[in-house]
Amino acid sequence: MFQKMFTKKKESTASAITTIDKLNETLEMLEKKENFLAKKAAAEVERAKTYTKAKKKNAAIQCLKKKKMYETQIEQLGSYQLRIHDQMIMLEGAKATTETVDALRSGAATMKAMHKATNIDDLDRTMDEVNDQTENMKQIQEALSAPIGAAADFDEDELEAELEELEGAELEDQLLEPTTTAPPAPVHVPAVKQPSRPQPVKNTPEDDELAALQAEMAL
Repeated sequence: MFQKMFTKKKESTASAITTIDKLNETLEMLEKKENFLAKKAAAEVERAKTYTKAKKKNAAIQCLKKKKMYETQIEQLGSYQLRIHDQMIMLEGAKATTETVDALRSGAATMKAMHKATNIDDLDRTMDEVNDQTENMKQIQEALSAPIGAAADFDEDELEAELEELEGAELEDQLLEPTTTAPPAPVHVPAVKQPSRPQPVKNTPEDDELAALQAEMAL
């Protein structure tokens, strides 16, 4: 049944693609014909201008009539193109809708097959097996971690009581210890920088002569 649905979907999609391609070809043909008629209408206008300059009124009117006929055909071709565009839009929308429905139907069929393959009884049986294996593993781990030999003969309560006695004795020793006063921390006094003595200035020969002169004047 699923294979038949897939074949039908494939045929429908191929038919829609073929139809859209054919409509595109027809649209291109109409556009080319429209351009050709537009050129012919423009040529008739130029001929009408030439006849008008030559004072050939009837010939100019005939050219304008042909131009009108070409313009009428161009309008018809425009209407045909509009219908083809409308048909292509509707066909593409229908194609998208069909593909969406087919995809949903395929997903539902696959989910149904998966549910059919997964039986609730099998699931319950599997979960029971998992739980049994987990319980067995716990028992094995407990057996491996259990004390053996001399360690198995130790009384946990007795060990706990002995540990409490040790802790009580340690606390009593701490209370009986004399309290000692810690020496005061040394105070750091920053060193005061002594002012430097001025260096004696060495006299020059000129200074010596000036001092001698001053001494003579004082006498």
